[in-house]
Amino acid sequence: MDENSVTIEQILREDENENGNKDDVNGWQTVSYSKRSRKPSKPPHPESFSVGRPNDGVSSDIFRSIEKHSEDRRRRAAEAASAAEVAAVSSSHVATGSKSDEEDDSDTADAAENGAVEIKKVKQKKRKNPKVTVAEAALKIDAGDLSAFLIDITSSYETQQEIQLMRFADYFGRAFASVSAAQFPWLKIFKEFTVSKLVDVPLSNVPEDVYRTSVDWLNRRSLDALVSFVLWSLDCILADLTSHQGVTKGSKKVAQQAPSKSLVAIFVVLATVLRRKPDVLISLAPTIRENPKYQGQDKLPITVWMILQATQGDLAVGLYMWVHVLLPMLSGKSSCNPQSRDLILQLVERIISSPKARPILVNGAVRKGDRLVPPSALDILMRITFPVPSARVKATERFEAIYPILKEVALAGSPGSKAMKQVTQQMLSYAVRAAGEGVRQLSNEASDIFIWCLTQNPECYKQWDMLYLDNHEASVAVLKKLANEWKDHSVKHSTLDPLRETLNSFRKKNEQAEDDVHTSLKEADKYCKLILGRLSKGHGCLKGVFFASVALVAVAAIMSQNVQSLDLDKLSVMFNLS
Repeated sequence: MDENSVTIEQILREDENENGNKDDVNGWQTVSYSKRSRKPSKPPHPESFSVGRPNDGVSSDIFRSIEKHSEDRRRRAAEAASAAEVAAVSSSHVATGSKSDEEDDSDTADAAENGAVEIKKVKQKKRKNPKVTVAEAALKIDAGDLSAFLIDITSSYETQQEIQLMRFADYFGRAFASVSAAQFPWLKIFKEFTVSKLVDVPLSNVPEDVYRTSVDWLNRRSLDALVSFVLWSLDCILADLTSHQGVTKGSKKVAQQAPSKSLVAIFVVLATVLRRKPDVLISLAPTIRENPKYQGQDKLPITVWMILQATQGDLAVGLYMWVHVLLPMLSGKSSCNPQSRDLILQLVERIISSPKARPILVNGAVRKGDRLVPPSALDILMRITFPVPSARVKATERFEAIYPILKEVALAGSPGSKAMKQVTQQMLSYAVRAAGEGVRQLSNEASDIFIWCLTQNPECYKQWDMLYLDNHEASVAVLKKLANEWKDHSVKHSTLDPLRETLNSFRKKNEQAEDDVHTSLKEADKYCKLILGRLSKGHGCLKGVFFASVALVAVAAIMSQNVQSLDLDKLSVMFNLS
């Protein structure tokens, strides 16, 4: 066999192999392309077979038929590959996605080298969910459906009110599930809104009938269950707050899980509970005030928002929470920044400016045995309102505006009652320290409160007598005020005898302490003499008035007897004449 015959036999054998695989074209095929770096081997040129060989004409015809047959074979293979590729694209697009541009270019180039036709893959766009606002989601809530749901869970979990409340939250969670965080950016709202706008977030979007259905049902839940529910709701909000806060430098970033409930729903149900049962916050006041978890400047807007909701239900509860939780933040080393101070002041200004706020707060000065403004809180208020001149800030004027009504609430109570006697004694202890600090305005205000304590509880004179030598500067301030404003203060005392006894005791102590040369004690002794002199004059005047009154009564009695005798004589004469 010559060289041409061997070559022809090899080509025909390849053709037979291709034809043998023809039956598999209609099945699934894996189409692959050779790498670009791999160059296909070129078949020998036909001319190379005929050069210097006999039968050139025959060889030429044979090669032409072989080449034509080979072209038909490649065309059929390309069509089969094209059909297979179409099916592969449709089935593998979802599972594997689109290839990169670089791979597409490489595959296209390889397909072109192999004679295949490549079909361009089209990327499918993701469907965007429609944006739903809080108002739109709230309007879809049906009060009738909510009522039926509440009846159902009440009967299903009759003795498990905690589960009932969780299911109540679940209902609103489903209602607001479509509201994205972008539609309710609560952190931004709480940071930028004033108190007057913050109060209605997000409850203003809830239909009135839905709100009424909710509060009527909540009204029948126990206080203990509601306290647990409110604390759970607050924890959910704080968890979301933590997830939005930045990670500290050097720490590993941990993926935060989204809260299980819709934040809009949590705020809605929490506001509803606090408005209907504001006393829940009083039960939680110690926890919020003492647990570090609920403290900090970043949590202040949330606390203010909660107090605002309770204030909508009861002004007294709002003031109680402001005094016991927020006011301590304004004093001493824990003094807050101007933004936080402004937010705290906005809240109390809203409370005391509410319609009929003064009678409501004064009449409700005591709440479940606790005073809305206890003596310790009045001391803080007094020091913030009347600081040293160098410590005055822009907010000082705002404190001066709210101080009078808060002082009135602090001093409100039943005169002579056991509870009020305890309050006066506590208040006198704070007042005597403030009066002796040498700040003119603070000393003047503390002296006023000190004298008020004396008028309300005579036992405070004994307390003053015990504190006199250790607080002689404060005593001088009080005695000076009593002497200078005697007409105003003397009429407020039910009896002046305790004051006279106390001043005589002071004079004895002053005489015993003369050797120590206390200038303030000498000044105190001067005012003691002055007030005792006025008391003596007043006592003498009272005696004169008493005796004059007795004389007038006696004269009137004698005159009335004479008039009666004269009238009887005239009547008898008239009867005799007749």
